Amino acid sequence: MAGAGGGTTGARYRRLAADLREAIASGAYGAGGRLPSEDELAQQYGVSRGTVRQALAVLRANGLVTSRRGTRRVVLGTARTQSFFELLSFTHWARSLGEEPGGRTIDVKSCLATPLECEQLHLAPGSQIYRVLRLRTLSRVPIMIERTIYPEHIGAVIARLEHDAISHTEPLAEQGVVFADAEHTVDLVHADAEDARLLGCDKGSPLMRERRRATDPAGTPLEWSEDRYLPGTVSFTVHNSAASTALSRRRG
Repeated sequence: MAGAGGGTTGARYRRLAADLREAIASGAYGAGGRLPSEDELAQQYGVSRGTVRQALAVLRANGLVTSRRGTRRVVLGTARTQSFFELLSFTHWARSLGEEPGGRTIDVKSCLATPLECEQLHLAPGSQIYRVLRLRTLSRVPIMIERTIYPEHIGAVIARLEHDAISHTEPLAEQGVVFADAEHTVDLVHADAEDARLLGCDKGSPLMRERRRATDPAGTPLEWSEDRYLPGTVSFTVHNSAASTALSRRRG
């Protein structure tokens, strides 16, 4: 694992939390296993016990370890599971788990769509779109970055929302926008400088990427989105059958 020393106190505890999260996700401690003591973690990573406590608080908020004090934390599991049927609304999924969802819009831009964006959203060349960059949290802990492209009429609604609006799907539904279907692609990417700054991880760290194109009941694209999750914060489930399935594998 990467060392957690160096940098500011905030960066140190976030890096330590990310290291421990990856270890838990890989099964290093096993479900029901115990983490090393605060003293052992502080010595292993070359940080103070205060930094260790802050990192453990992040894991506790993520539901990965117990919250008991004065004893070694017990690993509760790896990550929250999210069905592809629930992926249309991060807020609805989080609330269904009893979590506190959050969101902060970092940037909203109206601009001309690229040829690829026009293709994905079925737009005429030269169409206007909105690009939205957003940070999502669970229990006030950053876990995911959304980069979403919207057609102009939908993006204009998003642009009018408060930057700390918890949900974008709900206000769109109030405007009659119905997300009916979506196609998802999940793979692994490495954090760029913007990812690292917003998620508190190191540049180049592995992130789980979920790309999604959602459509309305008539099949008209409503959004094209790329979400990047910190490892160990969420897992996805897929149900398919021999009779009927849209699940496929692709190389690269």
